[in-house]
Amino acid sequence: MSDQIKHECGIALIRLLKPLEYYREKYGTSFYGLNKMYLLMEKQHNRGQDGAGLANVKLDVVPGNRYISRHRSNSNKPIQDIFDHIYAGIKNRVKERANGDESVLEDPNWIKDNAPFSGEVFLGHLRYGTYGENSIEACHPFLRQNNWMTRNLVLAGNFNMTNVDEQFEILINLGQHPKKKADTVTVLEKIGHFLDEENESLFTRYKRLGYDNTEITALISKNMDIRNILTRSAEDFDGGYAMAGMIGNGDAFVLRDPNGIRPAFYYRDDEVVVVASERPVIQTAFNVPAESVKEVDPGHALIIRKNGEVSMEMIREPGTKLSCSFERIYFSRGSDLDIYRERLALGRTIVPRVLKSIGADLGNTVFSFIPNTAEVSYYGMLKGLEEFHNERKLEDIGKIDPKDKDALRSILNERVRAEKVAIKDAKLRTFITQDSDRNDLVAHIYDVTYGTVRRGVDNLVVIDDSIVRGTTLKQSILRILDRLGPKKIVVVSSAPQIRYPDCYGIDMSLLQDFVAFQAAIDLLKESGKEYIIKEVYDLCIDELATSNNHNFQNHVQKIYEPFSGEEISAKIAELLRPADLNADLEIIYQNLDGLHAACPKHLGDWYFSGNYPTTGGNRVVNRAFVNYYQGKRERAY
Repeated sequence: MSDQIKHECGIALIRLLKPLEYYREKYGTSFYGLNKMYLLMEKQHNRGQDGAGLANVKLDVVPGNRYISRHRSNSNKPIQDIFDHIYAGIKNRVKERANGDESVLEDPNWIKDNAPFSGEVFLGHLRYGTYGENSIEACHPFLRQNNWMTRNLVLAGNFNMTNVDEQFEILINLGQHPKKKADTVTVLEKIGHFLDEENESLFTRYKRLGYDNTEITALISKNMDIRNILTRSAEDFDGGYAMAGMIGNGDAFVLRDPNGIRPAFYYRDDEVVVVASERPVIQTAFNVPAESVKEVDPGHALIIRKNGEVSMEMIREPGTKLSCSFERIYFSRGSDLDIYRERLALGRTIVPRVLKSIGADLGNTVFSFIPNTAEVSYYGMLKGLEEFHNERKLEDIGKIDPKDKDALRSILNERVRAEKVAIKDAKLRTFITQDSDRNDLVAHIYDVTYGTVRRGVDNLVVIDDSIVRGTTLKQSILRILDRLGPKKIVVVSSAPQIRYPDCYGIDMSLLQDFVAFQAAIDLLKESGKEYIIKEVYDLCIDELATSNNHNFQNHVQKIYEPFSGEEISAKIAELLRPADLNADLEIIYQNLDGLHAACPKHLGDWYFSGNYPTTGGNRVVNRAFVNYYQGKRERAY
């Protein structure tokens, strides 16, 4: 993507189902779980530019000994920093408790008794902050501590809640005093509250039956109803979420939202249960085939009990599955079998519109892509172009003398002109957050391969995975491509026009930043329909004023209704065209039909269509429009 945006976080959970001695004997290390967690986190590093964290719970620890370890980092290399810290801590324990005798590392029992992060349950998190500061306090996992083992809660997640205000008020009404109005705080404290209630209920029951306190502690650990805790906690959640938790006794869970907006995959055998945000990460780390890795069902929790029992329990009634398609287009690892095929299809389905744009003149057109994430959709586009070209070759062959070998050879040697034109400089990073610094550097992020385009003769078609703001296109890429002297530049987006904010974990929250929204507003003004802007504002204000309204509608869709997608694309091309550009410019976007054909099992498209899967999404888009109209540059959720 030429525009840098931030996106959802990543989670990783491992539960070892065998004693440490088993892994020592079979794999030659007592740090099997820790090593696998390192792999899971590194393979999801794309989700963790702003920080990371890791927590561990040991099972059956004698009172007086630590059984929960946690370390978080917001350094430039947070994962490496975390594991350097952990291994340094282990070496220090060897020095302190074994006089530096590293042979104790061969003894799994010594390791568990003495070394941190040597328990059976691991929870890792990679943070890509969409809002707020990047302090260490913002890094997951979060820890809710208590001297009762079964009241300790460790939580990490890939989530954004749209109704934080409502959740905050619920906590106050429960008698709590939350330290901060943030979804991470409200989710942790909400689950923690019902965890406390479950403990209280079981304690009262067993006390009445005559058990002493020590016996009750063991009975609570054995009989806690994790499903009930999560059902009561999640009843009012509105948002996209895949959250994982560990309880101090060793129970663990992974909870997914009813629409499956945020991803969560798991693998289970007789040695381990593992959960991650991406399927190929599990495949690579544990060397298992794709069919062995399953999705956590929407609206369900994967619950792993201390005794090793694993179950999939419904927590909320599942809705229509609307998993995030934008994640498929851009964020997820392209090595996933399904995602690779979907990205190929995104490029292939847009070919007819590309051919129309260049008058099907393949001989005088060079095709390329804007690195790096658009590469797979580029291959899909090439496959579609080759199919068209082969049909044309058949027609041309039918027009020549079959005995004319030179003419036949000439036709067969024709190729789609595929070149790597744009080059991204790996030494320069586009995630600089300060606009002033970023604008100075962005013009040098990309370079071009000279000599690939015939000056004044060739068209140049470049595909990008998506165009959100278009800033980098206007400030850098178009000018750089123009150096090659193409007759026409066609920029192709494999994703449809991004028209609406996301509120479920991707940092696309300001309507006024979207170039598609800017184009629609300009068209309304130019066509004498500016009154629609005020009408939409009034509708949004009226609806937001009704605090108990749970049937919000997306009124911002009316902004786009008067215009076709092609009209908006043409206006976008005008807005993004640099004043000194010599080539003709056209911008082509994927449409919703093409998107759904390419990603038929992942139909969450609210940023393109405005069809939000939750009430909170409609509330957010209306509030975002009010902020735009009032000149406020602030998040709408």
